[in-house]
Amino acid sequence: MPIGPSIADDTMRTPAAVKWGAESLWRELNTLLPGLAVEVVESCESTNTELVERARRMSGLADQQLTRPGELEPPISGPIPLAENTPLGRRANDTQPCLLVAEMQTRGRGRLGRSWQSAENTSLTFSLALRFEPPDWSGLSLAVGVALAEALDTRTDRAGPRVALKWPNDLMWSDSQGPSRKLGGILIETVPVGRRRMAVIGVGLNVAPMTAADLSHGYAHLQEFIPGIDPPAALRRVARPLVAAVLQFQRSGFAPFKARFEQRDDLAGRPVHGGAAEQPIDGVALGIDDLGALRVQVGETVQTLSAGDVSVRAAADGDEGRRC
Repeated sequence: MPIGPSIADDTMRTPAAVKWGAESLWRELNTLLPGLAVEVVESCESTNTELVERARRMSGLADQQLTRPGELEPPISGPIPLAENTPLGRRANDTQPCLLVAEMQTRGRGRLGRSWQSAENTSLTFSLALRFEPPDWSGLSLAVGVALAEALDTRTDRAGPRVALKWPNDLMWSDSQGPSRKLGGILIETVPVGRRRMAVIGVGLNVAPMTAADLSHGYAHLQEFIPGIDPPAALRRVARPLVAAVLQFQRSGFAPFKARFEQRDDLAGRPVHGGAAEQPIDGVALGIDDLGALRVQVGETVQTLSAGDVSVRAAADGDEGRRC
């Protein structure tokens, strides 16, 4: 059932939604993604977790397996529930899109089970859930990163300050004053709803300084290069480009984003190590291939890494003072 003004108005008139301009954002984004609901909550454990659990409840199968883009999609088995009312007031197997914003996450999640800390007025945390059927899932997190980086900063000169992208899912602030510092992260999960699959695209951006001691090392925030920006303004800046990029990816895959990612590639030419647990890798990053896999020079061979995580390895001359 499409989300129309009669339903959307109730959730868009809460104090939090008014503060974030949810209704105007909803009207703007529905021109790209009809039926989209925009919701703002003061607090939740994780926007990704909330939307994944909603999708599971809509499917009638609470234990549906999660996957990451690029992983082998498990077959959808078992009976598909008949349409019935759900606790959300929708029909079973509903795949209408939703943008969920949390002013604060209490148990934010990043890749590989890592936590993502956020605090009110200092962070932007949101997730976009939508039915997603691209020609190929490969490179989706890179395309999302490109859209966010371009919306936040137009500079791409490697010699100057810019928003850079660290394969496979991090936004970095590179200002030539030392190692790049983490500005934000992306977490993408997929879950079946009926015979269709939904993607849940989570975004976390550091907007203002945080005083916690454990975040002082390697922490970057938007106010360093966009003075005065706050979380609602950051959302308005990135939401439309993100939705547009996701829809373009669904039509055309990663190809339109490859060169744009390469302009902001924070690993190219750097010594790296990491990879998947069963396939550790140690070499020099050479950029990405046509599907967004990381290419690494290891001795005399070039290996590709389509999943996992890598860090910049400290160089012998000390140019890389820490792992990023």
